[in-house]
Amino acid sequence: MSQVKIDEVKVVAQIGAGRMGSGIAEVVARSGFQVVLMDISEDALKFSINFIKGSMSRLVAKGKFTEKEVEEALARIKTTTSLQEASSNADLVIEAVPEVMDLKKKLFKDLDEICPERTVFASNTSSLMITDMAAATNRPDRFVGLHFFNPVPIMRGVEVVKGALTSQETIDLAVEFCKKIGKVPIVVNDGPGFFTSRWFAAWAGEAFRLFEAGIAGIKEIDQMAKLCFNMPMGPFELHDMAGIDVQLHVMEYLFQETGDPRYAPPLILKKLVKAGYLGDKKYNPKSKGGFYDYFGIPKE
Repeated sequence: MSQVKIDEVKVVAQIGAGRMGSGIAEVVARSGFQVVLMDISEDALKFSINFIKGSMSRLVAKGKFTEKEVEEALARIKTTTSLQEASSNADLVIEAVPEVMDLKKKLFKDLDEICPERTVFASNTSSLMITDMAAATNRPDRFVGLHFFNPVPIMRGVEVVKGALTSQETIDLAVEFCKKIGKVPIVVNDGPGFFTSRWFAAWAGEAFRLFEAGIAGIKEIDQMAKLCFNMPMGPFELHDMAGIDVQLHVMEYLFQETGDPRYAPPLILKKLVKAGYLGDKKYNPKSKGGFYDYFGIPKE
């Protein structure tokens, strides 16, 4: 079946206006594409646009963009709560909704009925198998994983995930699209957590367990990650930004799919998520706070 070519991609539907979806919408709009940003909540869309404005304002302050370029990028972003309006004319759809397989499969089934035959589907999932999601559609050959990293405007790499039936034409389009938005695409094959999330879950999970065992405190672990391994952020700081609930979902899925004890979710993740501590409120207004807030640790 025919699909859109990279030079024909003009309109990108971004489904999900959370932190990841907002970041993707920003970099895509900055790169000259028309973006239709969709979420079921008007409040989420307002938060997203304000978040994007704040992000681009910081780039202006650093001299990387002009005010005129920011205005032009913002003008290329349209918001809607209608899936039909967002995707009926899209050349590429990028999904960034919560990490729940049934939710994603339902979304893609609906998109499959709405979108033209040429439209390519991409999921920003950090762990769920692309092949599984693609099976909910009639276009598994035009379905690919585009795993962006947080914060999207800063992180250069994108994990391009090839499902069992993803065509080479779709992979080529995904690779070229990433390059057009200033990212570095790295192609991997499908599997639970791909490469990045499996590697990261093993590393972060060990940090959580070492804290639970009393080997080192939260602040100390973050300091050692930065000062001894030259990482830009420690695991607790990173999850306060990226979402404690997101990591819990990832580890639950990986443990369920692989049975590997390295991915068994540590108790601390479960406790905080059940208590409503999903990460820093700056990034998630629905959260009570993150690790540092829950344990009353001053932020530097």
